[in-house]
Amino acid sequence: MPDRKSEGVADAARDKPRVVLADDHPELLAVIARLLAVDFNVLCSVGDGIALVKAASELRPDAVVSDFNMPHLTGIEACRRTLQEGFSKNAILVSVYDAPELVRSALEAGIRGYVLKIDAAEELIPAVKMVLTGHTYLSRRVLKKWTP
Repeated sequence: MPDRKSEGVADAARDKPRVVLADDHPELLAVIARLLAVDFNVLCSVGDGIALVKAASELRPDAVVSDFNMPHLTGIEACRRTLQEGFSKNAILVSVYDAPELVRSALEAGIRGYVLKIDAAEELIPAVKMVLTGHTYLSRRVLKKWTP
């Protein structure tokens, strides 16, 4: 007979927004997964763009969180495919790059969250929450580059 504690944990996980993660650095992927697991149900973590699209197609998460630089497909292209195919409605890109043309490319692909890795510990959870409510989130350092 299942105990009530394990049932409660399963119910709590079901109530959290569902997220799929992608990053080609396993150590960083593990850190991001632990960070997000506090507020989100992390369905799986993958190491390349094609695996992200495949996982999203099978799991239909509420959001995908992807690194920019990945094998096989960039994070932007993997997120674009995920969004266009309707596998998820929300995408957040995590990147070391703050170049305005990359941020613009991400936004044009339908990605509504852009978080710099240097700020991920502070900004990733709020970014995912904002994107899930229909808003756009850009890291404060990205915004500083765009603001005179």
